Amino acid sequence: MEKVEMTAEERREFEAFRAEKKKKEAAELRKLQRATYQQMVDDELAQAVPELRRLSQDIRTVKDAVFGNFQTVLQMKEEVVGFKEDGQFSHTFTNSESTLRLTLGVNTVDGWSDMAETGIAMVRKYIESLATDEKTKTLVNTVLRLLSKDKQGNLNASRVLQLAKMAEESKDEQFIEGVKIIQESYMPTETRRYIRAQYRDETTANGWRNIPLGITDVDLIETEPEPAKPEREAEV
Repeated sequence: MEKVEMTAEERREFEAFRAEKKKKEAAELRKLQRATYQQMVDDELAQAVPELRRLSQDIRTVKDAVFGNFQTVLQMKEEVVGFKEDGQFSHTFTNSESTLRLTLGVNTVDGWSDMAETGIAMVRKYIESLATDEKTKTLVNTVLRLLSKDKQGNLNASRVLQLAKMAEESKDEQFIEGVKIIQESYMPTETRRYIRAQYRDETTANGWRNIPLGITDVDLIETEPEPAKPEREAEV
């Protein structure tokens, strides 16, 4: 076989051709890999999203069923007492053996009608009339802070409750009437219903374990609940 010798120029051209060929092959491979990746994403999404939609609907169905099943119990309880804690209306039920516990509630956003301003004006007039010296001025300023509004221009419902207790203790008709007007102007907006389910487990710090109900929480098979705040009567 005759050996072919390449000149230096021909060698450079050959090496450049081979490098360009490898570059194109690498580009084609990356293009193929991107297409394969996108196809994998499409296939997995086509399977995962419908399953998650079914899961979401199942959760909604169970949630509706639980609230529906407890509706009569809730109505009976609401006739007796209402609970409000940090803007959340909730009802907790525990079985006779104290082994199962369920909390049904709804998150709310505080809201007030225009009449609240009339009540605020009456309360301010009474409170400011008490400022006769430095000591009472400090007390007045403390009480007036209970009437301060948030960034959305709303009063804090729990502060109004504190104000109501002060009004009852004062025995002053103007103060009491002003607070009553504010309370009657309360118009909370319900946002989302929630459910918390727990079962008795004496190995935990407080004897109860949460049942994970959220898709993020289910990785925590055994989760200890945060110490529960005592519910208080709160009718605004």
